[in-house]
Amino acid sequence: MRRTRNAKIVATLGPTSSDKDTVRRLFLAGVDVFRLNFSHGSPSDHRARFAILRELEQETGRPIGILADLQGPKLRVGTFSDGPVMLVEGASFRLDLDPTPGDVLRAGMPHPEIFAALVPGAELLLDDGRLRLVVERCGADFAETRVAVGGKLSERKGVNVPGVVLPITALTAKDRRDLALALEEGADWIALSFVQRPEDVAEARALIGDRAAIVSKLEKPSAIDRLDEIVALSDAVMVARGDLGVEMPAERVPTIQKRIIRSCRHAGKPVIVATQMLESMIDSPVPTRAEASDVATAIYDGADAVMLSAESASGQFPVEAVKMMNRIIEQVEGDPQYRQLIDASHTAARPGGDVAEAVCCAMRRAVSLVQAAAIVCYTSSGHTSLRAARERPESPILSLTPSIGVARRLALVWGVHSVHIADVSDVSQMTDLACEVARSEKFADSGQTIVAIAGMPFATPGTTNLMRIATV
Repeated sequence: MRRTRNAKIVATLGPTSSDKDTVRRLFLAGVDVFRLNFSHGSPSDHRARFAILRELEQETGRPIGILADLQGPKLRVGTFSDGPVMLVEGASFRLDLDPTPGDVLRAGMPHPEIFAALVPGAELLLDDGRLRLVVERCGADFAETRVAVGGKLSERKGVNVPGVVLPITALTAKDRRDLALALEEGADWIALSFVQRPEDVAEARALIGDRAAIVSKLEKPSAIDRLDEIVALSDAVMVARGDLGVEMPAERVPTIQKRIIRSCRHAGKPVIVATQMLESMIDSPVPTRAEASDVATAIYDGADAVMLSAESASGQFPVEAVKMMNRIIEQVEGDPQYRQLIDASHTAARPGGDVAEAVCCAMRRAVSLVQAAAIVCYTSSGHTSLRAARERPESPILSLTPSIGVARRLALVWGVHSVHIADVSDVSQMTDLACEVARSEKFADSGQTIVAIAGMPFATPGTTNLMRIATV
């Protein structure tokens, strides 16, 4: 079950990909982490998908990560009395808290928190940014606007307020119910939507504790303003490019994507690039050349994972989309320029770093010098494997852990092949086990060299302090 690439694939399950046979085919095609989108589907749907994935894990013997993606607040306009309305550029349009169905002159918007944050001159984006309103006058329960970009507006279309931090929590009542279900079923990662500030991540952490790891979805410009703080509080980050592209000019999204990846690489936190990666494969068995280049760019930049959304959840060719993404990643990682770019983007160790940083820095150099077949990390918390992956070494990372939960979480991390093992008690036993597993998992043959790193004493999180070079 060894993958022949370092970057990982996250795929969303949905109506066209939730039966057991298709899930298995997706996994065999290359999916490392499965995303359950709680914006859609019933609790029973999600429970059934959890059960299928855990059964598949038992059958294959390879840890499978499950990412539960919470919906977050959905801000929408209300209804219209006579169907969609046409907003004309330059016309006046009022938004208010009145639930009465609207018309071409006004509409309800049942979100007092938006009105509380508005000021004259602020912009409102409707229907994924297709329509743009500029606030001329506003109060606690209304906003008089001028239509800057017109078009047809249907009821319950989304509302975005760029450049404004809304006084609203990232976790709605629905999210809290979904979170309880996800934790009960054993989700490995929780994706937090609508993150505006570090406090949103802290609020989620207080609820989740150490039962799952947190992926902060960066989809709001206000989150980019406090990027490093949010990265520091998160276990991983998702570049939600679709929503970012609504609230900021499209031409800024590529540079923001690179900035987020650099920040995560520096912090040693996994980063997922998501949204519209192979979107044409929803209806086509092949992607556009631009989409293939888009996926390749994320890999060249050093992203830990790339994600499929509708392509695998509701598209006609979910397995083909995964196979295509797998081929693109393998092609990029086989390019000599890829290693040059990864090495050039490496964050050099600085004086004052901790022991774990020193060990992993030495590991990276040792692997290159002895041409190690594999790096074997023994970890109880995942810390050692994360530190090793941060170095982006030339050899694959074989991660051994006695915790099945840690093994599943590490399925998201660049270069890490995660194996659930029994506990070990001393360095000699660890070394023997490292050689045995490296051989059985087909990472090394007899006579080849491996580099093993761990923390002493064993089972103590965050104590990476040991490197050993061994011959299989």
